[in-house]
Amino acid sequence: MYAVYSLCLANLRKKKVHNGLIGLLILLSTLLLATSVTVILNTNNLFTDMHNKTHGSHEMLILGDELHDPYKLLEWWSEQEGVTSSELIPFRTISGITVQGKESSTGLSSLYLYMMDTPERPYAVDDLIFADGNESIHPEKGTIWLPTSIAYLYDISVGDTLGFTAGEKDFALKVSAVVVDMPYGAPFPTSVRIWMNHQDYEEQIHVMQGKDQYMMGLRFDNYSQSSSYWEQFEQDMGTPYLESKVSFEEMAAFYLIMNKVIGFIMIFLGIVMMLVALFTIGFTISDDVLSNYKTIGVIKALGLPSKKLMGVYLAQYALISMVAIIPGLITSQWISRVIVDSALSSLKTGVMEAKSDVNLVAFVLGILVFILVILCVLFYSNKARLVQPMQAIRYGMSESDNSAMTKRFAVKENQRISFGRAPLLVVIGLRNILKNRKSSILMTMLTIIMSAVLVLGFVLLNSISSIKQTSPLWGYDDSDIVLQINNQSIFSRAEFDQAILSDPRIKNFGWMGGINGVVSADGTLNAEHSDAQSMNFSITVIDGSYDEMGYTILRGKNPQSKNEIAIGIKVAKQLNKDLGDVVVVYLEGYKHTLTITGIYQSIANMSYSARIVADVVKMNNPDYSNLDTALINIEDNRDSDQIVNELNEEYKVSASAVSQQTLLEAVYKQAVASLILPMSIMGLLFTGVTIIIVYSISRINIRKESKTYGIYKSIGLTSTKIRLSVTLGIVAVSAIGAVIGVFVGVYFLPLILGSILADYGISDLPLILNWLGIIGFACVTIISAGLGSWASSRVVSTTSPQILVIE
Repeated sequence: MYAVYSLCLANLRKKKVHNGLIGLLILLSTLLLATSVTVILNTNNLFTDMHNKTHGSHEMLILGDELHDPYKLLEWWSEQEGVTSSELIPFRTISGITVQGKESSTGLSSLYLYMMDTPERPYAVDDLIFADGNESIHPEKGTIWLPTSIAYLYDISVGDTLGFTAGEKDFALKVSAVVVDMPYGAPFPTSVRIWMNHQDYEEQIHVMQGKDQYMMGLRFDNYSQSSSYWEQFEQDMGTPYLESKVSFEEMAAFYLIMNKVIGFIMIFLGIVMMLVALFTIGFTISDDVLSNYKTIGVIKALGLPSKKLMGVYLAQYALISMVAIIPGLITSQWISRVIVDSALSSLKTGVMEAKSDVNLVAFVLGILVFILVILCVLFYSNKARLVQPMQAIRYGMSESDNSAMTKRFAVKENQRISFGRAPLLVVIGLRNILKNRKSSILMTMLTIIMSAVLVLGFVLLNSISSIKQTSPLWGYDDSDIVLQINNQSIFSRAEFDQAILSDPRIKNFGWMGGINGVVSADGTLNAEHSDAQSMNFSITVIDGSYDEMGYTILRGKNPQSKNEIAIGIKVAKQLNKDLGDVVVVYLEGYKHTLTITGIYQSIANMSYSARIVADVVKMNNPDYSNLDTALINIEDNRDSDQIVNELNEEYKVSASAVSQQTLLEAVYKQAVASLILPMSIMGLLFTGVTIIIVYSISRINIRKESKTYGIYKSIGLTSTKIRLSVTLGIVAVSAIGAVIGVFVGVYFLPLILGSILADYGISDLPLILNWLGIIGFACVTIISAGLGSWASSRVVSTTSPQILVIE
């Protein structure tokens, strides 16, 4: 046992730098894997815990079209066992917020606001959790409660005064508390609930034209049984539920999407990094056995058994692993907390602490990494057991390897093709690569991975930052300017249309609105879904041309007449419908039989949506005018800002205009912010790993070739040229890996990522390929490998030729 201890200690002392680099590699592998798992579990746990803490709803009913009696619905649901319903909460809708004393924000001005007539707390369903401000049963007069989703995003705090426009008048209210509002508190907010004092609501909102609408939340003891309740509802009421409904999946989607994407990428890359680490350990052990073949033979001849020789490597790498894994696990908890906090800031009410079961999972993962390292060491150190003392002492290798080497030398002597005419630096560099094939393969694999990671991160960030270029592929329009009507009572659509048509800068425009659609379960679904509940989904209504507004279709075409409809991919899947099929849809209580002309993808409603033209609704409601958004295309994009300013000045009381570019950036800037940190961490980790492994492998190769390099220096070749030739060989290998990595990062990894986004209604991930940036990040890979190789070859210049030859 003392012999094992002595040899292990000798290996640790002799190769301090190399062992330290292997330990760092194991640490980084553990860090990435543990971080990814913790991010996913922490995200799910945080959302689930907060949803349970607030008695969050599983379905939110929005009653405003007078297709059902709200009080009858409340009575019916109150009578159902296994379901908890909230009370009816009155609300009206307006658009836009301004923060007094601060510069106007485009994101705030374009928000869709539900102004709630706040009942007294606590609520049976969707109770509010106070993140800042004094907790009370309702807002005091002159104050509001603001959700965390916009308070954190736009840096609004307790005490700030917010301005609103209702009808023809403006009013201001002070923020008295910031609250977590689960149904409308997800990242990337486009609509939020503003909780008002009852008296303020009566004075400022209730006086607006129109009638109150109502929200009612439903929480099921067993959410999987919700479909049976809706079937019973249809039987008792004689009609399916015809108004708007938000499902639990829709509420949860944008809480979880970013961290799911980040976690999935990190898990995939963490597994790859772990495989690289294991391969590196295996390569190191194999090289050590071959380099010390004669020494191992002598030790075995002196009586040390093979098992104890293997124990030397086991003890060495077990100690390195334990020293590396523990800091990796500790650091992963901190990094994962930062990532989760960034992506789920709207659920933050204080210090976010990781759950104990999450820490346990990370601990188990650390044990798994340790076991994998031990198994890898056992597998490769088995080569030491096969060493035959006599062959080792005589040949310095096995007899079969010696015979094979002799044959190769004989073959080389007879080869007509050689490097005789090639430049000396090229010959030395290629010789180093070809002679050390395993290390060359490892470096190629590593540079492929690093290049793919850097390119994927750049492509994702660039695609989201430049989302205007691909907005139709995300399910949005491609118009240049969006005008939102804030006050229907004083806005004249006829005058606006006339003014727009007479402006030569305007290319075309159309009016857009939204309506709720319902597909009844009576015979419209396939046999597999024959017992499914009625399906509610959002329908876009256009008075104009979908094609002119830039809406795209995956298959088929956009609807153009009153008997046509285009549906999202999730609707098509659930209804088992395809192009040319007929679907029966209820719109405002009226039954319509429509032909499917197109199928598209959209992230906004997870593709649970459809598109129709306004003529469909006007068949039963000729006066339909719920088209409150104008989509405007202009001839010259350089006129965009000027036209927006003119429209805001002309219609400042009744409408607000903003460029589509600004609107999309306001919505998705949070996505970019959430991606920057984790993608930067992964990029830096892989860059560091690349430099570390290239440095380590090059040191091993240089040590094996020290006598050769000593001879080169003795005959007059300078250290700089030797180092340059070695580096050029590594750069050539890394360049091949970088090119392959570019294609992996651009084409293969997005396919894997697309499997996550498919659950969110995106089947074809829209990417913007900036090849200049892609090539630039690929070059970072080559530079990193070159730096690692150049640094490792420093030993050639600092050592005399005589010592090199002696070694």
